[in-house]
Amino acid sequence: MKLKFLPYQNRWLKDDSRIKVWEKSRRIGATYVQSYEDVFDCVRGNVPAVWFSSADESAAREYILYCEAWAKLFKVGLETIGDDSIVDERKGLKSFTIEFKGGARITALSSNPKGFRSKGGKVVLDEYAHHEDQEALFRAAQPSIMWGYPLRILSTHNGTACRFYKLIEGIKAKRQKGWSLHTTPIQLAVDDGLYDAISQRKTSQAERKAWLEQLHQDCVDEETWLQEYCCVAANESEAFLTYEMLAACEAEGILRQLSECTGELYLGADIGRKKDLTVFVVLEKVGSRLFTRAIIELERTAFSIQRQILYDILRHPRFRRGCIDETGIGMQFAQEAAEQFGKTRVEPVMFTGKVKEDLAFGLRTMFEDKGIIIPPSFDLREDLHSIRKVTTVAGNLRFDVSRSDTNGHADRFWALALAVHAAATGSKSGPVELRSMKPAISTPLLRGYW
Repeated sequence: MKLKFLPYQNRWLKDDSRIKVWEKSRRIGATYVQSYEDVFDCVRGNVPAVWFSSADESAAREYILYCEAWAKLFKVGLETIGDDSIVDERKGLKSFTIEFKGGARITALSSNPKGFRSKGGKVVLDEYAHHEDQEALFRAAQPSIMWGYPLRILSTHNGTACRFYKLIEGIKAKRQKGWSLHTTPIQLAVDDGLYDAISQRKTSQAERKAWLEQLHQDCVDEETWLQEYCCVAANESEAFLTYEMLAACEAEGILRQLSECTGELYLGADIGRKKDLTVFVVLEKVGSRLFTRAIIELERTAFSIQRQILYDILRHPRFRRGCIDETGIGMQFAQEAAEQFGKTRVEPVMFTGKVKEDLAFGLRTMFEDKGIIIPPSFDLREDLHSIRKVTTVAGNLRFDVSRSDTNGHADRFWALALAVHAAATGSKSGPVELRSMKPAISTPLLRGYW
């Protein structure tokens, strides 16, 4: 019998380590190939029983159906087929069982840790990171293999605080002697032929790349992409602004033409030139809250054009105060604006460590108090969520972010923080006094919202 598995599946099957852990992307056929290994072990008499547990009942049933199909392929007799179930109301357990005529059996249990008590044989923990009580499950399941039986742990990631992540870190640090680790992100699976299998034909490199890009785009957020597909454990507790905080301050339909705004307007500008974006954020004060009215993103845009866009905002009759990043290439830009519109109306801000700390905490306070409203934009949400607070060896705070070639370098975060700072530090009333102005440019040059 010749079976065709993808290379990463074959690597898993050929690994005869007693304990194997597989950190993996979703939907790459890991449970499918594991069910083959389990049926093979039962048919060959390698184990008297296999005890399988997944995070929910539907996954357990799907696994049993895989096992049934493999058993038929091996042409071995079955006493009990997977549709039969055993329910123990007293313990709250439910299981699906296949029993081979030779005596071996495969049982798919619910995620209740009690199911492993008084059991012996091979243990398979599927989607382990998503079990409700991983600690209790592992404590109950581990003694089942003490007579030399295999243990298999398969899962996508679910943060860094769970037992699955700790096991992987232990293997990498060589604390778990003899444990084998397999890592299969979606990119590796596609390189090994996953998309060819999905398409049922040989695909081109361009097609595979386009499929991955679409899959990435279809994710709700970057954390979903990283954890569900890329084998990267995300730690929401390390985020300076959590998704929950951001979602609580999101609202549709708040971006609008600045000519429609009647409240006081405040500006934050983070200046970039080559790899980074230049981002202008305009907030309107409505009652006690700040509403995001414009987010203007400029990539690889000449300073002369950036200046004209900025001056269009600063000349608005409802404009009150703006803070502009003067770090590096932004220095001349910010100082010229302050000279044109008055230093009490335009504040150049040098990004020192202490200044960035004040800006970041000022912005977070606004989100915590729900004092700011932002649009439900993917790029904005991911940019705001990307900031991580890091304490240096010297005890100082630093705000870091992983650079993205397409989405900026937390430019939106700092522009929004500057705008909030502008609103918090007071304003003058009355129109802006202009000195020398060039004609305003037309809005089609803008990439973003106006």
